[in-house]
Amino acid sequence: MIPLPTLVAFTATTMLFVVIPGPSVLFVIGRALSLGRTGALLSVLGNACGFLVQIAAIALGLGVIIERSIVLFTTIKIVGALFLVYLGVQAIRHRKHPVARGEVPVVSRWRALGEGAVVGVSNPKSIVFFLAVLPQFVTVSAGNVSFQLALLGAIFTVLAVLSDSVWAIGASAARTWFARSPRRLEVLGATGGVAMIGLGGAMAVSGSKS
Repeated sequence: MIPLPTLVAFTATTMLFVVIPGPSVLFVIGRALSLGRTGALLSVLGNACGFLVQIAAIALGLGVIIERSIVLFTTIKIVGALFLVYLGVQAIRHRKHPVARGEVPVVSRWRALGEGAVVGVSNPKSIVFFLAVLPQFVTVSAGNVSFQLALLGAIFTVLAVLSDSVWAIGASAARTWFARSPRRLEVLGATGGVAMIGLGGAMAVSGSKS
């Protein structure tokens, strides 16, 4: 079992990491602006599922492969970036439909979860964090390193969900205020799309292994 002081130190480190706006936060804000609170919160949960996939892969040893393979790391990063650009374009394309009438676009729960998961699993910021930071808090003498990595990753995911949910609720509240003016809401929906496109571009050039 990981010593309590180590868990406390890891929790503090993680809090500093998740509260700083990064790909996940900007993605959630963009979703809140284009889909509303429910869509944003579902995206948060999907994003967390993507993190769990990363954690499982690292705990099972895939992290070592990704760390040593520039091609694999870059591929994951580019796929995630392109998917964000796609979501941004879709948000801009549909800004004049339900958004223009002050309504929330209808997106199935599974789709919102799935799209969030794709973004989460391809997030280079979290990949780098898991590869570089998690091992620093593993106590080898405690045994079962894979379990320790999984536990630390679970703590990270819970804290990330709490933090991202606050951003989602705050951004969706702003969206509700803008809904008083259909024109402002249309612009806001497009802004969310532009934010996701910009985030996709930033992800494509960030997280370098060099």
